[in-house]
Amino acid sequence: MKIVTLLENTSGRPVLAAARGLSLYVEAAGRKVLFDMGPDASFLGNARTLGIDPAAVDTAVLSHGHSDHGGGLAAFCECNRRAKIYLRREALGAYYAVLPGQEANYIGLPETGALAERFSFTGDREDLGDGLTLFSDVEDDKSLRAAAPKLQEKIGEGFRPDGFAHEQHLLAEENGRAALLIGCGHSGVVNILRAAKRHLGRLPDVVFGGFHLFELAPGAPEAEALLRATAEELRQGSTIYYTGHCTGDWAYGRLKEALGDRLRPMDCGASAEL
Repeated sequence: MKIVTLLENTSGRPVLAAARGLSLYVEAAGRKVLFDMGPDASFLGNARTLGIDPAAVDTAVLSHGHSDHGGGLAAFCECNRRAKIYLRREALGAYYAVLPGQEANYIGLPETGALAERFSFTGDREDLGDGLTLFSDVEDDKSLRAAAPKLQEKIGEGFRPDGFAHEQHLLAEENGRAALLIGCGHSGVVNILRAAKRHLGRLPDVVFGGFHLFELAPGAPEAEALLRATAEELRQGSTIYYTGHCTGDWAYGRLKEALGDRLRPMDCGASAEL
């Protein structure tokens, strides 16, 4: 099994473009999987630079309905005419960043009407075959995730807090090894990891994804408490964690103190083989 970061906020190589968003590639059990498409077409050029053919992808997954993960949907469909795109139906909702005194900023997917025939909507757990499983049945322990009050869903003329029903995660298993792929991890990496363990019967060997901790206030008591609880949970077992995107430098540094070499940067070009 192989996992490669096609696009992320930072690039580990000058020849790879960086953009605020995420796109990952997985090869497992003969399958070629694209997990998220970043904010635009940049991931396609990076894939080709890394020797990966986007047209050969047979399965595509959208982790949730935000444009920094699905803005490149149309570009992917243009270069790849065959892969199904698995997403939650809720990912097509109207998602906004809403801050006091500012105009609401749309952060949902671009218009997707022309792509509808490529979509396959997923339930709480979907077996895609060949050891690939999508799940979204994550128990929401709010004490184990960072609050995100600015993230809202527009319903009619009003807004309500985003409950992240549009978020899903991918497990890939091959030859007794397992990888967990997370988009932004709005539901909390610990909550997601516990759900993954429930489905696998054990912890995954490697995790790639964002932990959505970048808005924590450094030194704030609630931020420190969340990071201590997160680090304590992630230290269990021997899982290797690749993270970046929405994790944030301060949170990454604090988790690095606890996890050492088991926490690694997920910048463009980062890869792992199991």
